[in-house]
Amino acid sequence: MFMTRGELAKRCGVNPETIRYYERSGLLTEPQRSDAGYRLFDEDAAERLHFVKRARAAGFTLEEIRTLLDIQYAPDATCGAVCSLTAQKIAQIDERIRLLTSMRAMLVDLIEVCPGGERPLDECPIFDSFAG
Repeated sequence: MFMTRGELAKRCGVNPETIRYYERSGLLTEPQRSDAGYRLFDEDAAERLHFVKRARAAGFTLEEIRTLLDIQYAPDATCGAVCSLTAQKIAQIDERIRLLTSMRAMLVDLIEVCPGGERPLDECPIFDSFAG
Protein backbone atom coordinates (compact mmCIF):
# COMPACT_ATOMS: atom_id res chain seq x y z
CA MET A 1 0.00 0.00 0.00
CA PHE A 2 1.34 3.41 -0.94
CA MET A 3 0.67 6.71 0.80
CA THR A 4 0.95 10.32 -0.26
CA ARG A 5 3.12 12.65 1.81
CA GLY A 6 0.00 13.97 3.57
CA GLU A 7 -1.21 10.47 4.41
CA LEU A 8 2.23 9.48 5.68
CA ALA A 9 2.42 12.66 7.76
CA LYS A 10 -0.97 12.02 9.31
CA ARG A 11 -0.18 8.38 10.01
CA CYS A 12 3.14 9.21 11.68
CA GLY A 13 2.01 12.38 13.43
CA VAL A 14 4.38 14.79 11.72
CA ASN A 15 4.04 17.84 9.53
CA PRO A 16 4.19 17.12 5.77
CA GLU A 17 7.02 19.66 5.54
CA THR A 18 9.00 17.54 8.01
CA ILE A 19 8.81 14.67 5.56
CA ARG A 20 10.01 16.93 2.75
CA TYR A 21 12.91 18.10 4.95
CA TYR A 22 13.83 14.51 5.86
CA GLU A 23 13.80 13.60 2.18
CA ARG A 24 16.14 16.47 1.30
CA SER A 25 18.46 15.61 4.18
CA GLY A 26 18.64 11.95 3.15
CA LEU A 27 16.86 10.50 6.18
CA LEU A 28 14.06 9.22 3.95
CA THR A 29 14.81 7.58 0.64
CA GLU A 30 13.46 9.00 -2.59
CA PRO A 31 9.90 7.69 -2.95
CA GLN A 32 8.23 6.37 -6.06
CA ARG A 33 6.02 8.74 -8.01
CA SER A 34 2.52 8.29 -9.33
CA ASP A 35 1.67 8.97 -12.97
CA ALA A 36 0.52 12.40 -11.83
CA GLY A 37 3.89 13.06 -10.13
CA TYR A 38 2.78 12.61 -6.53
CA ARG A 39 5.31 11.08 -4.16
CA LEU A 40 4.18 7.63 -3.04
CA PHE A 41 5.60 6.31 0.21
CA ASP A 42 5.56 2.67 1.23
CA GLU A 43 5.48 0.92 4.60
CA ASP A 44 9.28 1.09 4.86
CA ALA A 45 9.09 4.89 4.72
CA ALA A 46 6.58 4.89 7.59
CA GLU A 47 8.81 2.61 9.66
CA ARG A 48 11.86 4.75 8.92
CA LEU A 49 9.93 7.91 9.83
CA HIS A 50 8.85 6.35 13.13
CA PHE A 51 12.49 5.40 13.77
CA VAL A 52 13.60 9.00 13.15
CA LYS A 53 10.84 10.34 15.39
CA ARG A 54 11.70 8.02 18.27
CA ALA A 55 15.43 8.71 17.92
CA ARG A 56 14.73 12.47 17.95
CA ALA A 57 12.62 12.01 21.09
CA ALA A 58 15.62 10.24 22.69
CA GLY A 59 17.75 13.31 21.97
CA PHE A 60 19.67 12.24 18.88
CA THR A 61 20.46 14.91 16.31
CA LEU A 62 19.57 14.40 12.66
CA GLU A 63 23.23 13.77 11.88
CA GLU A 64 23.42 11.13 14.62
CA ILE A 65 20.22 9.56 13.31
CA ARG A 66 21.74 9.45 9.83
CA THR A 67 24.68 7.56 11.34
CA LEU A 68 22.32 5.16 13.11
CA LEU A 69 20.46 4.53 9.84
CA ASP A 70 23.77 3.94 8.04
CA ILE A 71 24.65 1.38 10.70
CA GLN A 72 21.23 -0.24 10.43
CA TYR A 73 21.67 -0.85 6.72
CA ALA A 74 25.35 -1.81 6.81
CA PRO A 75 25.76 -5.54 6.12
CA ASP A 76 28.51 -6.01 8.72
CA ALA A 77 27.03 -3.75 11.44
CA THR A 78 26.90 -4.88 15.05
CA CYS A 79 25.17 -3.78 18.24
CA GLY A 80 28.50 -2.47 19.47
CA ALA A 81 28.41 0.52 17.14
CA VAL A 82 24.89 1.42 18.22
CA CYS A 83 25.78 0.93 21.88
CA SER A 84 28.80 3.21 21.48
CA LEU A 85 26.73 6.01 19.89
CA THR A 86 24.12 5.64 22.61
CA ALA A 87 26.76 5.84 25.34
CA GLN A 88 28.11 9.02 23.73
CA LYS A 89 24.60 10.48 23.71
CA ILE A 90 24.17 9.63 27.40
CA ALA A 91 27.47 11.39 28.19
CA GLN A 92 26.29 14.48 26.26
CA ILE A 93 22.97 14.48 28.12
CA ASP A 94 24.76 14.09 31.47
CA GLU A 95 26.93 17.10 30.62
CA ARG A 96 23.87 19.17 29.68
CA ILE A 97 22.19 18.17 32.95
CA ARG A 98 25.32 19.22 34.86
CA LEU A 99 25.38 22.61 33.10
CA LEU A 100 21.65 23.19 33.56
CA THR A 101 21.88 22.25 37.24
CA SER A 102 24.69 24.75 37.66
CA MET A 103 22.70 27.49 35.88
CA ARG A 104 19.66 26.74 38.00
CA ALA A 105 21.68 26.93 41.23
CA MET A 106 23.10 30.30 40.20
CA LEU A 107 19.62 31.66 39.44
CA VAL A 108 18.19 30.30 42.70
CA ASP A 109 20.99 32.04 44.61
CA LEU A 110 20.25 35.30 42.80
CA ILE A 111 16.52 35.20 43.38
CA GLU A 112 17.06 34.45 47.08
CA VAL A 113 19.00 37.73 47.54
CA CYS A 114 16.74 39.84 45.34
CA PRO A 115 14.32 41.94 47.41
CA GLY A 116 11.88 42.17 44.48
CA GLY A 117 8.95 44.50 44.90
CA GLU A 118 9.07 48.13 43.85
CA ARG A 119 12.78 48.70 44.44
CA PRO A 120 14.65 50.52 41.66
CA LEU A 121 16.75 48.50 39.26
CA ASP A 122 19.99 50.00 40.51
CA GLU A 123 19.35 48.06 43.75
CA CYS A 124 18.68 44.78 41.95
CA PRO A 125 21.32 42.15 42.80
CA ILE A 126 20.38 40.11 39.74
CA PHE A 127 21.28 42.96 37.38
CA ASP A 128 24.38 43.70 39.46
CA SER A 129 25.51 40.09 39.15
CA PHE A 130 25.09 40.08 35.36
CA ALA A 131 26.70 43.50 34.92
CA GLY A 132 29.67 42.86 37.23
